[in-house]
Amino acid sequence: MTPICLRDLTVEECARVQTLAHARTAPAQMVQRAQIIWRARHGESASAIASRLGLDVETVRRRIHRFNAEGVEALKDRHRSGRPPTYPPEQAATVIATALTKPETLGLPFAAWTLDRLAAYLHEVKGIAMQRSRIDEILLQEGLRWHKHETWFGERVDPAFAEKRGRSKRSTPHRLRAVV
Repeated sequence: MTPICLRDLTVEECARVQTLAHARTAPAQMVQRAQIIWRARHGESASAIASRLGLDVETVRRRIHRFNAEGVEALKDRHRSGRPPTYPPEQAATVIATALTKPETLGLPFAAWTLDRLAAYLHEVKGIAMQRSRIDEILLQEGLRWHKHETWFGERVDPAFAEKRGRSKRSTPHRLRAVV
């Protein structure tokens, strides 16, 4: 494979790439592209960048080539042909904003969103009738993931829970431990 070289960045390009590479609110794909350029600027090879970001080496190489040709504009999505989006960007933005809002602040009687709750709220309050799968796609495109909540029957957070709790009932026989 031929080595790939990133061209010298201007001060403005360097600042923009650094900001995007560390952004938490920018679109996930744009952040990933900026991370590729940021890592290449710091001397990492295309294969090292690919393994660190979980990408194909050729994808990294294409991104660097595109950046060399187009500059910061290469970090943005290109217009693609195909079916126009079913939901306008304003509705997608409403889905994201609602998902990032705590339900309690909206006067709802629960502390966390589920796809069903989010879909129902968007339909009833915001007037956006969107399927759960599409809501999930929009959130994943923005790099948002659902949290897994620990339940009472899951593994305990405190490893010493059983010792602190003590015996569960007086009728439970105490088991002697074998001495090794």
